[in-house]
Order: sequence, then structure tokens, then C-alpha cells
Amino acid sequence: MKLSNIITHLIFIVTTVLGSRFPFRRKTGGIALIGDELKQTPFPEWLTAFTGMTQWPGLDPPYIPLDFIDMSKIPDYKPYHQGECDVNPREACSFDCDQCIAHDDVRSCPKLSQTFDDGPSPATLRLLDYLHHKATFFTLGINSVNFPDVYHKIQEKGHLIGSHTWSHAYLPSLSNEGIIAQIQWSVWAMNATGHHTPKWFRPPYGGIDNRVRAITRQFGLQAVLWDHDTFDWSLVSNNPLKTEQEIYNDVAVWKLTENRGIILEHDASRKTVDIAINVLDMLGSDQLAVSGCVNGNDYIRVFN
Repeated sequence: MKLSNIITHLIFIVTTVLGSRFPFRRKTGGIALIGDELKQTPFPEWLTAFTGMTQWPGLDPPYIPLDFIDMSKIPDYKPYHQGECDVNPREACSFDCDQCIAHDDVRSCPKLSQTFDDGPSPATLRLLDYLHHKATFFTLGINSVNFPDVYHKIQEKGHLIGSHTWSHAYLPSLSNEGIIAQIQWSVWAMNATGHHTPKWFRPPYGGIDNRVRAITRQFGLQAVLWDHDTFDWSLVSNNPLKTEQEIYNDVAVWKLTENRGIILEHDASRKTVDIAINVLDMLGSDQLAVSGCVNGNDYIRVFN
């Protein structure tokens, strides 16, 4: 994905999930949502005791040191922005630059299966009405605490929820501390909202290399990538990469020629959800959640 596309994708998230319904205001850690603030996941006392904060951060979460993170295990690769693919040697194993897959990355699935990024959002509720199999949702922490009712509905329907960072940052561009902040606040949002600790993690924009992996592995997370990209998010931008019909044509080819793999889709807007429903009609419900693709556990831990 080019730099222009990462900007467009970020605008898509902010406008469709955040900006269309909620004004912004300054809060601890950056800019956060108000609107339905009374419906937000309450900031837990245990997190106040640990961080000294009393409310959820904004788009730029603060770094909180963690005893279990060993910085010496993080390789000394340079941070880079999207599209800067000559900064580090190929041994850094960048997925978005070189399509490099680590031994523990999940990239495919025995059955052709949809996955959904960037929620939860109000549009997610419509998708849930049509799903009759266990699917995977990779949620943003900032959305999870702002739409806890939608998050809980995903849980009630029996779907798998994984981490998609706190606020959709391109992780390779961040310092080690910045990457940790994006992951820790995402995990804490899931702890507080869903009472579980995630096992599965999808890097925004596919931005992952061995420096990012060295950090996420210390959280117990396993990266989930994809082998089929719909580019559905671009349809709500000014620079669509596919037409809606081209998306359906691609899905038909994937089903006919392989009928296996992980499809990247999004539940952040009504448009992408409508496309997801149409793709579901094409594929049917014989799909797997990511944990089922590799016979793994759903979560590291589920709290009572």
C-alpha cells in the first residue's frame, strides 16, 4: 500500500467510524471522542492504579513501561514509513514491503474465510445480523471502548475478536515504545470491555517486520495476515482501487480457483459492510474463524 493509500485509509477510519458521529476534544493522551461518552467502557480502577490515568487516551496513547517486555530481545532495525522499503535488509522480514512471512504468522486458511478490520462500529451491527458462522473481527482499542455495546454483541454472537492496535498506527514507523503503547492500550481495551486477553493480532496496513514481531510476541500475540485483499475500504475514498463489481469478480475467482485463504475486509462503514454481506452470499457460511484455521485457542485468557 502506497503512502497516499495509507493516508486515504486513515481518513476512511476517522471519518466513517469517528468523525461522522462524534466531535473531538482534548483528553489525556491526545484527541478522543465524546458524543456517547457516558456509554464508553468505564476506565477500570486497576488501570488507574497501574498507569496513573483516569480516562482512555486519544489517538496517540502514552507509553507505559511493562516489566515483562525485554527490550534487549528487540532487533535494532530502523523505523520506516510506508513505502520506504530499502531502509532495512530483507532479513527484517517485512510483510508489506517483501511479502515476507515469519514461521508463526498466519496468512492462509483451509477454507476461504472473511475477516473484518477497524471496528467495532455502528455498521458492525448490520453485518452481525447476516453472519451465521463464527467469524473474526480485528478491533481497534479506541473503537472498542467507544462502542462497547457493539463489542459485546460481537461476543454474544460467538465471534472471535483480535487486536488491530489502539488507533490504527503504521507500526514500523514508530519507536519501540510507540509500538508497545499501541499494543498495550489495545490489550487493555479488550481486557476492560470484553474481559479477555487477545491471542490474535492483525497489523494495520500489513505493517509488520521482525522488530514489530519481537514486541507483539512478548504480549503473547500471533500475527494474522491475509492472502486475499478486497480493497473494500477504498470505495469510500476519493481514490478507489477497485470497483464494487471488480471486488465481486475477484471473490468469484478466489472461490473457483482456490477456495481457500483469508480475505481482508472491513466493518467500519455501511458501504464496506454491504459489500461484506454480498461476499458472504457468494461464499456461504462454510468459513472458519482464524483460530479454526490453525487449530488454535481463541484467547490467551478469558476472565469471569
